[in-house]
Order: sequence, then C-alpha cells, then structure tokens
Amino acid sequence: MEKEKSPIGFTLQGIKTEQFAIFDKNYAPKKEVGVSTTLQIKIDHRLNNIGIYLGFDFLQAQKVFMKILVSCHFNVKKDSWQNFELKTQDELIIPKEFLAHLAMIATGTTRGVLFAKIEGTEYSKFIVPILNIAEMIPEDATIQLSTM
Repeated sequence: MEKEKSPIGFTLQGIKTEQFAIFDKNYAPKKEVGVSTTLQIKIDHRLNNIGIYLGFDFLQAQKVFMKILVSCHFNVKKDSWQNFELKTQDELIIPKEFLAHLAMIATGTTRGVLFAKIEGTEYSKFIVPILNIAEMIPEDATIQLSTM
C-alpha cells in the first residue's frame, strides 16, 4: 500500500517582472501570431525557496514583438521541505504535481502582469494562453544540491 502524501505547505513570497518589452517594428496587426513559452525552476535549498520563472514571447514571422518573463518566489514550510525525498545526499526530488501547482500560480500571475502592462494599448488583445502544465513538467524534478 502506498503511503499517503501530506499536503505541502508553502507561501508566495514575491513576484518580479524580470523582463518586459514591446518591439513595435516587429508587429503587423493583420499577421498570424505565435507564442513560445519557457519555464525555469530555481531552488535555494538553504532557505527552502522555489522560484518559478515563466516567459512568453509573442512572435510574427519568427520575430518577437512582445516578451514577458515573470518570476514567482515560494517558500516551502520546513516540515514540508524535509518530506521531499532525498535521492542521494546531494539530490532532492520535488514532486511534479507540486511544481505544476506552483507553475499554474505563476501562469495566472504572468497573465495578470501582462494585462496590467498592455491594458488600453493595441496589444491588449494578446493574453497569456491556457497551458497544459503537465506537458511542461512531465516528471519529478531532481535537484543537485551540491551545485547550489
């Protein structure tokens, strides 16, 4: 029988707009728009912190006309952090479901930050798309603690 997992306690500690830019020369109102997404996870194991960095590039003809990168910083409660499995003494395993939950919070936050920046402009029709986070985080994250 599998051991029941207890909820992971955490708090949102901060939000930062890491990058935001509009490149008017690369935008044409009638052309098709694509969006590329980046997701990066950063850990500070000394403070039990996880940073989710989520970026979106809005493109036309392979050129970026608008970009945003927002980071959300979470503090995991000490008892929850200690429950993360240690693969080895130097490797911490963070469950994909928990990371997906944090990434969903970061996605909604990024959507709101972008809206606030472009509200009332010709770019206000562009929003952060709905994402399948499960595809972006397909497995538990193994973090090398010795390199931090």
